[in-house]
Amino acid sequence: MSLTVYSTCPQSKDVEPSRYLEAVRATARWSEEAGCAGMLVYTDNSIADPWLVAQTAITATERLAPLVAVQPVYMHPYTAASMVSSIACLHGRSVHLNMLAGGFKNDLVALGDRTEHDDRYARTVEYTQIMMGLLRGETVTHDGRWHQVENLKLAPACLPELQPEVLISGSSPAGRAAAAEIGATPIRYPEPLAETDPAEAPTGGGVRMGIIARDDADEAWRVAHERFPTDRTGQVAHAMAMRVSDSHWHHQLARRTRVETPPAELGSLLYGEPEPYWLGPFENYQSFCPYLVGSHDRVAAEVARYLERGVEVFVLDIPPDPEDLGHAGEVFSRATAAVGA
Repeated sequence: MSLTVYSTCPQSKDVEPSRYLEAVRATARWSEEAGCAGMLVYTDNSIADPWLVAQTAITATERLAPLVAVQPVYMHPYTAASMVSSIACLHGRSVHLNMLAGGFKNDLVALGDRTEHDDRYARTVEYTQIMMGLLRGETVTHDGRWHQVENLKLAPACLPELQPEVLISGSSPAGRAAAAEIGATPIRYPEPLAETDPAEAPTGGGVRMGIIARDDADEAWRVAHERFPTDRTGQVAHAMAMRVSDSHWHHQLARRTRVETPPAELGSLLYGEPEPYWLGPFENYQSFCPYLVGSHDRVAAEVARYLERGVEVFVLDIPPDPEDLGHAGEVFSRATAAVGA
């Protein structure tokens, strides 16, 4: 069984500028100490450049691989490939890639991009093929719909052992098809397994989720509601975002049943605890992924079910402190032991 865990880097818009550099360094160190393979670095029109943030993470750690979000609208595929190979040359380290097809719709419109959802995936496929060909040391000629290059060669070359892992959103049919075409790991926002027929549940690939686990379930839920309180302003922002979003995963999550009831009032299904799948942070516009909340054993049992369905990659939400990553590590340890047994 293969298991890869990524954390997520704080966003510059959420941290005072004078403290952001150290926040990146600290989160990178926590992630490495917790055993994460890498750390996702977001990109959009409102935050610091992900390549500069990635280099900061690299200089603060010994082996952590930044998982850089790559938006084709922002730069030519040669430039993105050059970033990967230059970091490899300067630091002897690998950078992993989270290929984007979409993003915030208003961000794309502001950049003059009104490409439709499925066409954006077609563009990302073409972009990634050029970029990865360059990183493999090929001389690339490509006459495509979105990009045209002729006898293009990358320097400095990227060593084979520092080639990037490639991830891409795989919640929509277009995303899954793109992942298959470029050989990327499709990442989806997972379904609540209690509501999903095992025969119909997606298998393999990776999932994006948060984990809040403690020895005691009540303590875990207390932490969860304290960290992500009900917020009317956030709910309004969430509703507004829904109206302009064409994201498949955004609408997919929004269709799920809302969970507002305190855990003590919910029905128990396993270990005397409620179901751990929770959309509170998503519905209050505090995070874009579902969470698993509960005792270490209960959350580990749920993670084990994803592992049994072939999930090999977990991308965790932004950790508030090293303790949180430690609890997540305990969950993965128990889950892998259960599946192995």
